Amino acid sequence: MRWAVASLSILMSLTAFAEGDAAAGQSKAATCAACHGIDGNSTVANWPKLAGQHPDYLVRQTTLIRDGERPVPEMQALVASLDAQDIEDLAAYFSEQAAKPAAADEALVAAGEKLYRGGNADEGTPACLACHGAAGEGIPLAGYPKLAGQHATYTANMLKKFRAGDTWGEDDAPSQVMTGVARYLTDAEIDAVASYIEGLHAAGE
Repeated sequence: MRWAVASLSILMSLTAFAEGDAAAGQSKAATCAACHGIDGNSTVANWPKLAGQHPDYLVRQTTLIRDGERPVPEMQALVASLDAQDIEDLAAYFSEQAAKPAAADEALVAAGEKLYRGGNADEGTPACLACHGAAGEGIPLAGYPKLAGQHATYTANMLKKFRAGDTWGEDDAPSQVMTGVARYLTDAEIDAVASYIEGLHAAGE
């Protein structure tokens, strides 16, 4: 029940939507390319894929990083000079790019699918699909990102940060929800569900 209440609160609180120019964003994307790839498909598993991500989510996260409310030291200097329109343009561009399919580790699929689709009732961990969708497509209006096809390494790193209690900005409901979701996850569970998520992209096409 508490997850439903939190989700409703997020839906009611998010009223701003990104209105960017994808063509303008493409011309500004060179700085992002070194880590995220020119089309948003990063080739380094520590850096997230941006291709196909919801534009509002990209706007929100880039703004938090620029303003120092989400600590990503490697990015902060690169985005420090971006204004709101720059960020919206970049978000529009990357959101329109096609994410490249990835594959899960077959040895982890069963455990990852069980957690993603059913959660862990014994620990009070909800199913990931409740907020991120059966195919990992996310819920844009609630601020829940698309997960499908994301690098397992990046997803696992983020889950471990949430487990440690990391949140972003003031009253950032999605990250606060995630600290509760990840609180009791073991390293093995994190690795399994992160791998399963990486393989969801093809299933969601």
